[in-house]
Amino acid sequence: MAEEFNALIFNNTWDLVPFDNTKNVVGSKWIYKTKYNSDGSIERHKARLVAQGFNQQAGVDFSETFSPVIKPSTVGIILTLAISFGWVIRQLDVKNAFLHGHLTEEVYMHQPRGFIHPLFTHHLCRL
Repeated sequence: MAEEFNALIFNNTWDLVPFDNTKNVVGSKWIYKTKYNSDGSIERHKARLVAQGFNQQAGVDFSETFSPVIKPSTVGIILTLAISFGWVIRQLDVKNAFLHGHLTEEVYMHQPRGFIHPLFTHHLCRL
């Protein structure tokens, strides 16, 4: 959890702002996952902090949702072209890629359980 939280802080994911009861505030929840090696042994345990946006209202708290992902058929076409033309294929991984997006709406979230700032206990995270 500390690794995930530190990545959120490093990427300036939120600003702490005073509590405002006129704002719709979403909760947050830690989601846990175990990553395994190919032999079945445990590689590591992962934690991800998610905003509980289920109490947001479309048109009030947000206007649209979008997640840019590539279609598998597009990957197939690109790989076919690469093989046909002898292109060099490279791969990369963007750590915490979901943190690099930008919100057009203001979203307020309660501070994550276990990581409440000791000097700002009654503040919210403005994402």
